[in-house]
Amino acid sequence: MKLPGEQASVLIVGAGPSGLMMAAQLLRNGIQPVIIDIKKGPTDQSKALAVQTRSLEIYRQLGIVDPVLNGGKKATGVFLNQEGKQVARLSLNNIGEPQTLFPYILMYQQSKNERLLLDYLTQNCCPVYWDTSLISFDQKNDKIEVLLNNENEKTFLTCDWLIGADGAHSIVRKELFIKFEGDTYANEFYLADVTFADLNDDKLHLHLSKPGFAAFFPMPEDGRYRIVGSLTPDLLAKQDLTIDDVKPLLNNVAKAKISIAETHWFTTYRLHHRMAESFRSDRAFLIGDAAHIHSPVGGQGMNTGLQDAYNLAWKLAGVINNQLNKSVLSSYADERMPVAKDLLKTTDRAFTFIVSDGFLNRILKKWVLPFAIKKLWGSEKLRRAFFNRVSQTSINYHHSKINLHLSQGTKIIAGDRLPYLKVYDEKKQQETDLHEWCSKPGFTFIALGKQTEDELFRLAKWITQHYPNILNFFYLPPTNKNRHIFDAFEMGASQQKTLIIRPDMYIGFINDSIDIAKIDNYLSTVMGVVKSV
Repeated sequence: MKLPGEQASVLIVGAGPSGLMMAAQLLRNGIQPVIIDIKKGPTDQSKALAVQTRSLEIYRQLGIVDPVLNGGKKATGVFLNQEGKQVARLSLNNIGEPQTLFPYILMYQQSKNERLLLDYLTQNCCPVYWDTSLISFDQKNDKIEVLLNNENEKTFLTCDWLIGADGAHSIVRKELFIKFEGDTYANEFYLADVTFADLNDDKLHLHLSKPGFAAFFPMPEDGRYRIVGSLTPDLLAKQDLTIDDVKPLLNNVAKAKISIAETHWFTTYRLHHRMAESFRSDRAFLIGDAAHIHSPVGGQGMNTGLQDAYNLAWKLAGVINNQLNKSVLSSYADERMPVAKDLLKTTDRAFTFIVSDGFLNRILKKWVLPFAIKKLWGSEKLRRAFFNRVSQTSINYHHSKINLHLSQGTKIIAGDRLPYLKVYDEKKQQETDLHEWCSKPGFTFIALGKQTEDELFRLAKWITQHYPNILNFFYLPPTNKNRHIFDAFEMGASQQKTLIIRPDMYIGFINDSIDIAKIDNYLSTVMGVVKSV
């Protein structure tokens, strides 16, 4: 497909999950991007497998979560096996209740996520220009001049902003001369999507033994699993490796004969852990694997890329729509780089422990690990901490310059994800939730506590005059059915509180009163919202 013209507001390079989410979020905020990819079309390989809670919450806000829930499979438990014997059994069944509407880990292949987002783009008249690659670009003060190869023809394009979502070998990152620091793991691994002849459940099966390790991840289809395992030196030396070559090793690791009815995909690969030294250079940004890559422990990779796009898109759209000052764009790297750095550190530690074959590690895995897991899993507090980290709901931006905490409260503070709390709508006589209140584009102003009709009128008039089309207003007076919300925000019966929720459902501002001057100061000075006059 030929490109639509010579000018674009935003050019997105890469139509994987991160690039597609970036496009979807821009569309949601009224920006029509151009998105290209070097591939001939969408991938038919399953690739990443887990969709975490935070991603499901983003999908819900986009209005596309139902196909994911209907087409996915909840992982309800983990079986840990050593030398063929089960040594621990952990339940994941609704482990995150009541913190979210999606209190589980959902298995839903990356290829399906991409199709889902492609459908959203199609519905919003935004095609992906396949078979189109980035050759080079030149940044100017107010634009970027780009040279592309579109269906084997060189094409020039001018864009205002450039998004590098083009993976670990990012051309955007290389053209910006941004270092991609890190290392490659020594081990080499195999991956196979198979249908087992005699296993069909919704559990993750982890096998540890002297010959190596193997993990079976349940996939949505009946009897289908993702197998991931380490390769031995003799297999590494073999040319054109197949699943049949790996079967003897797999049987030896599991201490059982593994019966595979059908193999859908088989590949070998090496893993890397790297992070770009910068996520931005003037008018160009890096997201997803172009910015950071790490081991697959915890199913974090694709989900982190989706959140990169979710964080950046509303800020960039606000600048393009003249609703936000350009200074807000610096908060993307400020907020997301610490997240990526922490993720690399934790996944690297966990992965190194799993694959290491050192004497001490073998002792720890055999004698300490089963006992420690059972002990830790017996603590509700530690189970919740595990879920919060894996689900990515505990990610916060407490130290971001675009958040402001003016409250005595300490349980929920500015920079936290807006908690999932059910709300009873007294007027409509129906139940909703705080996340549902954030379904429209823009910021959400929630006034908690008793207000008179005159006070509500003044608030509504002020919003209409100064922040129309960007500030959505909700009022929640104290009632018995909503007492839990006031308790969560540490409020007494007669107290008031202001919440300004960012478009990405993070709390930007909390104040222990409903004060127009302070709200205005936060929006115009701290966040950089352009006021209407």
